[in-house]
Amino acid sequence: MRIDISTLTISEARKKLDAKEFSSVDLAKVYLDEIKKKNGEINAYLEIYDDVLEQAKEADESIAKGEIFPMTGIPISLKDNILISGRTVTSASKILEGYIAPYDATVIEKLKSQKTVFLGRTNMDEFAMGGSTENSAYGVTKNPTDLSRVSGGSSGGSVASVSMNGALASLGSDTGGSIREPSSFCGVVGLKPTYGGVSRYGLMAMGSSLDVIGPITKTVSDSEILFNAIRGQDKMDSTTYSESTYPKIKNSKNKNLTVGVPYHILEKGLSIEAKKVFDESIEKLKNLGFEVRDIKLPNIEYSLAVYYIIVPAEVSSNLARFDGIKYGLHAEDGKDLLDDYLKTRRQGFGREVRRRILIGTYVLSAGYHDAYYNKALALRQKISYDFTKALSEVDLIVTPTTPGTAFKIGEKANDPLSLYLEDVFTVPANIVGIPAISLPSGFVTEDGKDLPLGIQFMAPHNREDWLFEVGKKFLGE
Repeated sequence: MRIDISTLTISEARKKLDAKEFSSVDLAKVYLDEIKKKNGEINAYLEIYDDVLEQAKEADESIAKGEIFPMTGIPISLKDNILISGRTVTSASKILEGYIAPYDATVIEKLKSQKTVFLGRTNMDEFAMGGSTENSAYGVTKNPTDLSRVSGGSSGGSVASVSMNGALASLGSDTGGSIREPSSFCGVVGLKPTYGGVSRYGLMAMGSSLDVIGPITKTVSDSEILFNAIRGQDKMDSTTYSESTYPKIKNSKNKNLTVGVPYHILEKGLSIEAKKVFDESIEKLKNLGFEVRDIKLPNIEYSLAVYYIIVPAEVSSNLARFDGIKYGLHAEDGKDLLDDYLKTRRQGFGREVRRRILIGTYVLSAGYHDAYYNKALALRQKISYDFTKALSEVDLIVTPTTPGTAFKIGEKANDPLSLYLEDVFTVPANIVGIPAISLPSGFVTEDGKDLPLGIQFMAPHNREDWLFEVGKKFLGE
């Protein structure tokens, strides 16, 4: 039978696989054919695994035995910073060219236990630093909706692989919007779980107090399926929550959730077209029966500044391990050990990574630690307090996901501050650690093409269930 992957979802594929309407091998072949057709131009994948059909065959054997899980036989892609044992993983950086992962990330272990099919690893901004995938050492990933535009970042390859029908779902990582921003640009669903909701063991660290692994899918229902497959406490990651700390899952069928909109932060920076799409989304929420209130988040305007002090500081510490001695690239022509370090890091790291390491080292230095880093930590607490207060008055907070549509490739490459402003609506959720989801909300026509936009919902800690509930209603699932 013909498999229409343009509309296929995880939940539909599960039913058809279990009913033997097609096999996991059949499904994998269709995706491999689609990748072969499109990836050369889009550059979503850095590598297609050579054992995809063998993985699919094992999944079919499990299905035949009745050993079926929600993700059995489902073909997904993986961001190139998630370790999968015995396979190359580089964080799209020359400094890790040819590096082979020695163990599985916890999320991979969980998915392997369900016999998920891994198609390959996807492109990204180097070490997850950027919002356009232009910082990859292996070229930019183009937006499947308009090849002249960026797919977003840093999980641009993961999102593009789903958007171009090159994977049924994908796993990305989100430190300041790296799942949600490209999902908005490419018209798919992107979830940033609660910090600690999903294990970070086996994720290459960028900003350890903000990094989260999350799903990229076509529907909210699929996001829920993949999130449930990877969530949970892990002894290898002490920041993960135990199940006992989760609130009891109870859908609010008997009452409509209250949505808060911080209108005061929408007054500048949002394009006129994006504001129109957002206003229409708010009207849609009202028509769906949600109560919408204007809320205040007094310190949210400092979120971006706080983020771009804390993240470089953590980057500076986390990337110190790449020294040319332990693993990865080694510059051979150094005069001494220090010269080896300097040449290896200069040759191996791209411009944006070097920039953030320098800024991070500066804000952590003896003369500036109090002036910058400690103040950023104090402000982070104030921002967290503001969100806690607001989320005691409303159930969800809603904003646009991005200030506008995907920008042209190269348009902001030499203006890092302009690029950083793309994160203005997404970074607060990472600073506070709460879950957030980006949903397709509409289109803006530019240069004769309909470009997607997203709307972002944020919920209290561990209330992903509310995000799934509002998301399904909003998208009519």
